[in-house]
Amino acid sequence: MRRTVVGVMGGCAVPPATLEHAHELGRLIAAEGWVLLNGGRPTGVMDASARGAREAGGLTVGVLFDDDQAAASEHLDIVIPTGMGAGRNIINVLGSDAIVACRGNGGTLSEVAMALRFGKRVVLLDFDPGRQFLDLCGDGRWSLAATPVEAVAQVKTWLARPKD
Repeated sequence: MRRTVVGVMGGCAVPPATLEHAHELGRLIAAEGWVLLNGGRPTGVMDASARGAREAGGLTVGVLFDDDQAAASEHLDIVIPTGMGAGRNIINVLGSDAIVACRGNGGTLSEVAMALRFGKRVVLLDFDPGRQFLDLCGDGRWSLAATPVEAVAQVKTWLARPKD
C-alpha cells in the first residue's frame, strides 16, 4: 500500500516559535507513519521539519530549488534536485496528499495557492494569510491550526474524507 505523503511548507527565515512548531510537526508526521516532503533547504521550516521527522524515525524527502544535492538539509533521506527554481513548488504540491503550511513568505503563499487550486487539503499552522485569499484559491479546502498536534489531527480528518 502506498504511504501517505504530507508536504510541509514554510519559510527559510522564521521566528523561533515557528521552528519549534515545524520540528514537532515533523516528529508527529513520522509517528503517523507518513512521509514528510518539503523544499529540502538546510534552513527554516524545511530543515526543522525534516530534523523532527528524521529524529522520530520517519522518511523525509526534499525537492530542491536548485540542482545541487549538497544544498540540501542533512536530515533528508531522499533528495530530488530540480534546477527549476520556484517551479519546483508545483512538484511539492502535487507530490503531497495533504499540505501543512507554516509561517512563510511569497514562496509559501504560492504553494498554498497552488495546493488549493489543485484540490489539495491545506492546514495552516499558526499562519493565516487571510480568508479572502484562501477562499479565492480553494473554496473551503483549508483549515487553521494553532499547534502541531491540532494540525496533524486535521490532516487525519481530511485524509479520512472521500476525495471530492
